[in-house]
Amino acid sequence: MTRPIDLDAYFERIAYAGSRTADASTLAAIHCQHPRAIPFENLNPLLRWPVRLDPASLQQKLVRDRRGGYCYEHNLLLSHVLRQLGFSARCLTARVLLNVPDGTVRPRTHMLLLVELENDRYVADVGFGGLTLTAPLRLLPQIEQSTPHEPFRLIESSVGFVMQAKVGDDWRSLYEFDLQEQLLEDYELVSWYLCHNPTSHFTTGLVAARPDRDRRYALRGNELAVHYLNGGTERRLLATSEELRTVLEEEIRVTLPEGAELQAALDRVVHRP
Repeated sequence: MTRPIDLDAYFERIAYAGSRTADASTLAAIHCQHPRAIPFENLNPLLRWPVRLDPASLQQKLVRDRRGGYCYEHNLLLSHVLRQLGFSARCLTARVLLNVPDGTVRPRTHMLLLVELENDRYVADVGFGGLTLTAPLRLLPQIEQSTPHEPFRLIESSVGFVMQAKVGDDWRSLYEFDLQEQLLEDYELVSWYLCHNPTSHFTTGLVAARPDRDRRYALRGNELAVHYLNGGTERRLLATSEELRTVLEEEIRVTLPEGAELQAALDRVVHRP
């Protein structure tokens, strides 16, 4: 059987040296390490470079080149890793609700995973930007579940489930999903649209994020927000492309591609009205 992902290289990338047994503790440990090591970022769409979702391209970009990506890249990579370890991982889609007015119907643009393990089912998602899960959630609605960062919960809805995160004292709805399995072809179609639609936020602005042990970094345009687990938040504007590059490399931890295209894009971000 072909093994699309080099597990040794992946585990080195996420600094994981634990068990490779397909059980709940392994799932939780990998789920915690992955988003800390591999950031969320949209440089390819911003630069009008293709986003390829085949296993070899995912491994090259996210593992060997030490880049990041968006939900399809993160969660497809994780799905391959989990299956090679013996997990059952089903690919799902969701409608994003965060920062969307009530009553607005959004297309299914987000990807997540359902992992079936022994007698339990877990939601895994390492690609939701600034509020990415850092632990899998059991598929049990109406129960607050702890993670290394915010508490999360699943709420039953008319079509399935709503993922919510507790930010401060408020529960924020992130996305709504059902359990219908999706195929790579479904993701490739939507990913192409997000990378080519001139109004897509992935083509019109910079977005990057990474959770760390005691904080979350969230970069939107040239504004960096650092959200601490104790409840404090620091914000600062990055006035130059050099500051932006430093934040991407040191806080977000992206190994940036070389070339004039990236420099021109960073200049546009900091000088955008």
